[in-house]
Amino acid sequence: MTALRLTHTFNHQGLLGQALTHRSAGSPHNERLEFLGDGIVNLLIAEALFNRWPKADEGAMTRARAELVREGSLAAIARRLDLGAQLTMGPGEMKSGGHRRDSILADALEAVVAAIYLDAGFETCRAVVLPWFEDLLAALPEGKAEKDAKTRLQEWLQARQRPLPLYELVSESGDDHAKMFLARCSLQEPSVAAEGEGTSRRIAEQAAAAAVLEQLAEPKRSHAR
Repeated sequence: MTALRLTHTFNHQGLLGQALTHRSAGSPHNERLEFLGDGIVNLLIAEALFNRWPKADEGAMTRARAELVREGSLAAIARRLDLGAQLTMGPGEMKSGGHRRDSILADALEAVVAAIYLDAGFETCRAVVLPWFEDLLAALPEGKAEKDAKTRLQEWLQARQRPLPLYELVSESGDDHAKMFLARCSLQEPSVAAEGEGTSRRIAEQAAAAAVLEQLAEPKRSHAR
């Protein structure tokens, strides 16, 4: 997955500076912008799902939106924008690796969204921000939001009274702003394993679980009976 760029040129640079200032660095910091950005991101994603999925019901769109705006998804986008390297933080937070923490990165992304909105309005904000989510939107099952792969795999195993899967991180690679994770999902009974890749450990585990489910769905496999 390629790195993203912050394509918006700010008329008021102070907004971007505030959006990238953690409260540990003093005021003005990004918490108020984060509050506004959270609402804007939810609206943008809700609107995108509403327009893309004309036949989807409220429950499907709600589940899809929750997946797209969760902390891990936002932090992965923030890494691709290299926001961590641009954050202003207090010495203690910086020393503890706060610029790599999912919660701080997700908050910073929401603050940046709000800063774009305040700087240039909703239409520009939509045009800049929605492309950041395009890969995630495209990866969703078309027209509906199913339960995630890890949940579906767990339910498949529980229904057959089989042991739960084991997930392990195989490797990490790439720079902080474009890090990739490789995870492995293994079953004891049936003996099945697969690997998956993603921009966070959780996404990689979901991809590995999806690959295992594909194996379980293959016809004429004894474990699928």
